Amino acid sequence: MDKWVFVALIVSFALSALLGPLMIPFLHKLKFGQTIREDGPQSHLQKNGTPTMGGVIFLIPLIITTLFYMKQYPLVLPVLLMTVAFALIGFVDDFVKVVLKRSMGLTALQKMAMEIVVTAVFVYYMMKNDSVDLGFYLPFGGREMIGAGVIAVLILIPAVLGTVNGANFTDGLDGLASSVTAVIAVFYALVSMELNSGIAPVCLAMLGGLLGFLLYNVYPAKVFMGDTGSLALGGFVVACAYMTHTPIFLILVACIYLVEVLSVILQVGYFKITKGKRIFKMAPIHHHFELCGWSETRVVAVFTIVTILLCTIAFIGL
Repeated sequence: MDKWVFVALIVSFALSALLGPLMIPFLHKLKFGQTIREDGPQSHLQKNGTPTMGGVIFLIPLIITTLFYMKQYPLVLPVLLMTVAFALIGFVDDFVKVVLKRSMGLTALQKMAMEIVVTAVFVYYMMKNDSVDLGFYLPFGGREMIGAGVIAVLILIPAVLGTVNGANFTDGLDGLASSVTAVIAVFYALVSMELNSGIAPVCLAMLGGLLGFLLYNVYPAKVFMGDTGSLALGGFVVACAYMTHTPIFLILVACIYLVEVLSVILQVGYFKITKGKRIFKMAPIHHHFELCGWSETRVVAVFTIVTILLCTIAFIGL
């Protein structure tokens, strides 16, 4: 094991921790404040005006740190590009929110179209690059690779879109998406070292960046990551899954993402079918627990603990 990859964690953390006090006042000055939805939990209205687009606080260190490992670990590039590509989509969405004061940002169709384009490019890369392939392992399957083919491509598209949008929905409480994804970054760093897949530096750089960001994102948050950060996290996670041949493991590893996005789909679908009835008090599901009396910090702690346990199970099943 190359112990020098752990320097990525330290450097990225230091850069992120130092960048926070510089970026937060800058975002305030630009008036890049979050517009809180009026139909959300009433306790969240006090967060109105908190700087958003704070994802740059961990993305800049991630990019800088990872580039130093590019020559020795060339396979970090697809992960980095997927992260940045989805971050750019998120940036456009955030820009619409803060400039046009539309709390919902881009329309669902606009955002989906951009995400499909990035996904299509990633599919093409995975199919044409000889150094990677779409084969995948099954949990507890003894590391027997399932060959790539049409089925693998069909799995990839919903895996990317589901993970990215799941990460986006998870970013609804102070420190929630950051904490959950930090655990996932640890998982993929360990998996990369176990399988020698060559992406450990970018995983550790993301971990360091998120830990530094959490200094300012834990409750009460001084800054939000915005879609710039949350979509980037989804792109990072799904790219790591494919570079380590573990997309099926996302069912366990990114279970919180999955539950968050499914809660929205179920809520909207049930509401339309029953003409006004709801399954949850509010979706995404973290708001349901809030309205059940849980504090933000309790929801974040429980969701993070669940992710730790599921990642542990996934690692045992590798």
